[in-house]
Amino acid sequence: MLKKSIRHDWQLTEILELFQLPLNDLIFMAQSVHRANFNPNQVQLSTLLNIKAGACSEDCGYCSQSARFKTELERQPLMAVETIIAEAKQAKANGASRFCMGAAWRNPKTKDFEKILEIIQLVKAEGLETCMTLGMLDAKQAQQLREAGLDYYNHNLDTSAAYYEKIVSTHTYQDRLDTLTNVRKVNLKICCGGIIGMGESLQDRAELLQTLANLEIHPESVPINQLVPVAGTPLENTEKLDPFAIVRCIAVARILMPTSNVRLSAGRAGMNDELQALCFLAGANSVFYGEKLLTTDNQSTRNDQQLFKRLGIVTSYE
Repeated sequence: MLKKSIRHDWQLTEILELFQLPLNDLIFMAQSVHRANFNPNQVQLSTLLNIKAGACSEDCGYCSQSARFKTELERQPLMAVETIIAEAKQAKANGASRFCMGAAWRNPKTKDFEKILEIIQLVKAEGLETCMTLGMLDAKQAQQLREAGLDYYNHNLDTSAAYYEKIVSTHTYQDRLDTLTNVRKVNLKICCGGIIGMGESLQDRAELLQTLANLEIHPESVPINQLVPVAGTPLENTEKLDPFAIVRCIAVARILMPTSNVRLSAGRAGMNDELQALCFLAGANSVFYGEKLLTTDNQSTRNDQQLFKRLGIVTSYE
């Protein structure tokens, strides 16, 4: 496939056919697309910091931060600016090129928003790209984030529209799409993907990727997360995902969205080096880098550095 073969009219039958290809054929196709658009031996590193933990009013069934579930997560108010900047400096020293910050809100409140804008400006001043995930945004908030210098806004769709109501009831799929619209209208880049392993069908995964790939502009970053079951949440006893399912999902995402960064995200702590290498072969070219994601463990930076060296992978920061 050539670099210019970007489509926004993918049919569900086409995507299901990709998912059902023999794994070798699917990976070969995905790697061919990847090589046409990226350095196949380069990975972008993002570090994610939870700047406000717990007490969220929403009922996302996978999330330890919902106030509706009894989890062991300790609630934490919005971090001090100085603490966040110190974390950003450390992330940069460790090799990250993007600093992503998450706050467990349905949507940001006015009393916190000025501080958020200040944080963006200060992190940018450290020479890092900035990304925020703050819940749903209205048009004015999106514009303010853009003016503060935000580069990316993360707002995942999680799953298909059909399966979504089995995961979340406190807001709708359209609410999420509306936030993406508000973000895109002010020319912010979008980080948007989903979670697999929540009990969804193969068709649900295909429909999720279809929705992303048929947006007017593909998300610049597409995180593919595996469910990390958290005790106390409705999905704590969900059946473990077949490891090859994540490889297939990454490969199909790469084919559908050739110029997007496809990020190997939550669940990576439970993956061995061989499975991660297979994901890179299938088209993943970004990872969350650092010991912790929002609330779950991640691969250590030491392990990542060793793996990249063994695979001959360089980072976009180098």
